[in-house]
Amino acid sequence: MEEKNSTQVHMFLLLGFPALANLRVLFSIVFLLTYILTVLENVVIIALIKTNCELYKPMYFFLGHLSFIDIWYISVTIPKFLANFIAEDGSISFVGCMTQLFFFSAFICTECVLLSAMAYDRFVAICQPLRYPVMMTYQICIYLVVVSWFSGFTVALIKISFISQLKFCGHHVINHFFCDISPVLNLACTDMSLAEMVDFVLALFILLVPLFITIVSYLLIIMTILHIPNTHSKKKAFSTCSSHLTVVTIFFSAALFIYARPKKIDPFDLNKLVSAVYTIVTPVLNPFIYCLRNQEVKRALKKALCDRTGISKVSRCIPSAQMQG
Repeated sequence: MEEKNSTQVHMFLLLGFPALANLRVLFSIVFLLTYILTVLENVVIIALIKTNCELYKPMYFFLGHLSFIDIWYISVTIPKFLANFIAEDGSISFVGCMTQLFFFSAFICTECVLLSAMAYDRFVAICQPLRYPVMMTYQICIYLVVVSWFSGFTVALIKISFISQLKFCGHHVINHFFCDISPVLNLACTDMSLAEMVDFVLALFILLVPLFITIVSYLLIIMTILHIPNTHSKKKAFSTCSSHLTVVTIFFSAALFIYARPKKIDPFDLNKLVSAVYTIVTPVLNPFIYCLRNQEVKRALKKALCDRTGISKVSRCIPSAQMQG
């Protein structure tokens, strides 16, 4: 690709949502309240899991990390978007853009792998209940979480190492509300074929491998549930994984639409709407989905609201060596 300008761009302009400009105050309040609600409800989930011994189980251990990720990756995008939206200034430095791109990619890749670990946990709980205490020990849960974080940040580091080496010159307007890979790549004025190929391959790997594990896990779960003779037991078994299945469906549907295809065919305006699903809607909905569809979490929340001495009692009942099944 020929250079459009010999001057390297050191500042980008995030276009955001021009259609909302006339309702700037209203949508600023909506986005701010959504961000605050997301952070608060995910903090509540983490606090419940940390302070209630009934939730000291692998499923909730993973859920705590999922809530932690949701807090951070919505914090990577929304505060900067709000600041630009309110100030009517969409500028972001090159370093700031690459930093935002790295951490957002790292958190979303980590969540992909973590969701597959949660699916595996549900598979073992339903299909191998007698072996569950042995197959899902505290050490194994720690290992799965470490693998999730390591793989997510490693993939993001590889992606950003290729993208940051590109030269950006001339046109500097990013048709998005944050620095995402696709709109940033399209601003490069040097050959971006290698960076685009690396991004595409890594996106397929970090999305399709966890998705394959999740699909296989749930196929085996469904087969096991169908062989349960008792209707009540079937409903109880399915209820233990329905929340996670809902979250997985929303997250992977949006992520596959955005990342698992070549960047040159991106419809940017549609991309922004779909991106809003997993950057804003999914983090705010996850705690509601897990709370409203999970009796143990609801009981823990009621106990936390009604029993002021609950926290002091918890420290005596949490096992240190191994999680409960």
